[in-house]
Amino acid sequence: MTDAPTRLRALRQILREDNVDGFILPRGDEHLGEYVAPCAERLAWLTDFTGSAGMATVLMDRAAVFSDGRYTTQMEHQVDGLCWERLHLRETPPAQWLAQHAAGARIGYDPRLLSENALLPFIQAGLTLVALVRNPVDAVWTDRPQPPRTPCLEQPLEYSGIDSLTKRQTLAAQLRASGEACVVLSDPASIAWLLNIRGNDVPYTPLSLCFAIVNADASVSLFIDPVKLTPRTREWLGEDVRVFTPDDLPAQLAAQAGQRVQIDPAANSVWFIQTLEQAGATVIRATDPCLLPKAIKNQVEQQGARHAHEQDAIAICRFLHWLDTEGVGTGELEAAQRLDAFRKGSQDYREESFPAISGSGPNGAIIHYRVTAETDRILRHNEVYLIDSGGQYPYGTTDITRTVWTGPEQPDDDVCDAFTRVLRGHIALARAHFPHGTTGHALDALARQALWEGGLDYDHGTGHGIGSYLSVHEGPCNISTNYRPVPLEAGMIISNEPGYYRPGAFGIRLENLLLVQPAITPAATTGATRRFLAFEVLTLAPFDRRLIAVDMLNTTEIAWLDAYHARVFEQVAPHLDKVGQTWLQAACAPLSAR
Repeated sequence: MTDAPTRLRALRQILREDNVDGFILPRGDEHLGEYVAPCAERLAWLTDFTGSAGMATVLMDRAAVFSDGRYTTQMEHQVDGLCWERLHLRETPPAQWLAQHAAGARIGYDPRLLSENALLPFIQAGLTLVALVRNPVDAVWTDRPQPPRTPCLEQPLEYSGIDSLTKRQTLAAQLRASGEACVVLSDPASIAWLLNIRGNDVPYTPLSLCFAIVNADASVSLFIDPVKLTPRTREWLGEDVRVFTPDDLPAQLAAQAGQRVQIDPAANSVWFIQTLEQAGATVIRATDPCLLPKAIKNQVEQQGARHAHEQDAIAICRFLHWLDTEGVGTGELEAAQRLDAFRKGSQDYREESFPAISGSGPNGAIIHYRVTAETDRILRHNEVYLIDSGGQYPYGTTDITRTVWTGPEQPDDDVCDAFTRVLRGHIALARAHFPHGTTGHALDALARQALWEGGLDYDHGTGHGIGSYLSVHEGPCNISTNYRPVPLEAGMIISNEPGYYRPGAFGIRLENLLLVQPAITPAATTGATRRFLAFEVLTLAPFDRRLIAVDMLNTTEIAWLDAYHARVFEQVAPHLDKVGQTWLQAACAPLSAR
């Protein structure tokens, strides 16, 4: 790879040729996904920033890279400060930066990489925006990898729980009820759920990159590289799924002239809206109709999630045992590889669900730290180590974070104080009962209250949705200080991951996955009509007792933790050898036994 100044000079030359004064480059691909194929890693190629969320803006005399609080430290390490300003997305939004530095300039953008919603702040800032025919990064990225062409695979009914025809008929009925001819889908996860297919086109998420038009008669036009479809998969898709190449999209969109076409302005690139409106179609802006039913797992998917977490727990507990007895002296990279090796002990394990965050000491304070050969740090005695990882199994997706003390000395009181406050917040959220219709935003403070009492906080969300052998970060629900008007529903799976990070010292995060379920409350027996919900904890792994300041916990919190640890031991111990069982018994011992 050429150096950053050379890449920027080459890009600016293309911008001059295209008669624009600047360019907006988002992190996502044509599907607006979080994890993208190597050929779509444009932001990383141009800026060296490898975080999963971010944006770059380039002018002729200055340039900036933006990301959120998870990646501010990572940007400092990866991005050349002589070429790029490194800014926080919320504190200095890209549109605000451009309005300040590029008033009156012509700013180019690739309409296939930005949604209409993402483009709106730039329009509101009064910028002169120019939709470019070619992507200027692609024009100078001479060694750009080829697009992926991995096989598209069937997701059988034993894992999906509902056949594709039933899903499509339900969606089609909604289209007919609202008077729409079709809906355009760009999110491969939505298409994967709807058609019961999976793939290997992008890392960590079992997707086959494609687009789809779902019609009001329940038929589908699928736009995918035909090489990906074996005869068996074509048969699985059925006669009502017609296959086209992605190059056929413009013509098929033009064929919607005079029709009402539904499209999600947040989940599809603005190119689709522009192309449809130019063809004379009436664009109906609405949320991707697959998002909510995909998030509400059916009974088969719920049971698959439990099974995935049982399999994952065996690997996690073996890893924690290894870490406790042999981990000191190994590197962060090797530790992450060890955990992956333990997961491979299950014949059903497919791959990680995201790059493991393996951070010791000060590296743990980097919220989304990704260890490399250059940053690899040796685990030492008497420090905090954070491991955030997940696995993909054909029946479910996992995500877990544990923070441990490497001993043998006792941790400092301030470390235990911070850990226990994070743990208290974790327990408060896990124990929550809440009325039907409650959004995650209303629950977020439960996870932060104990931290706030100590003057502490964390700069990331508390919970995100998780797919069923799909994306580890799934909408539309969340638990966050950012309001999202999507109530939690029974069947949703969401993470519970409060944390605390002291730059240059340590990071703490404790994460389990929760399955939303109907709650059994005393009110239910007294004639009350309002429904309540609660959480079933899916993740099974001990919390490090050495870091818990027991005197900070109340009796309810201690009872919850003791009951959770008893469940962990009961379900995981039979799958460990004798030495591992002895270790797990001590790790799961009641706090009163300390």
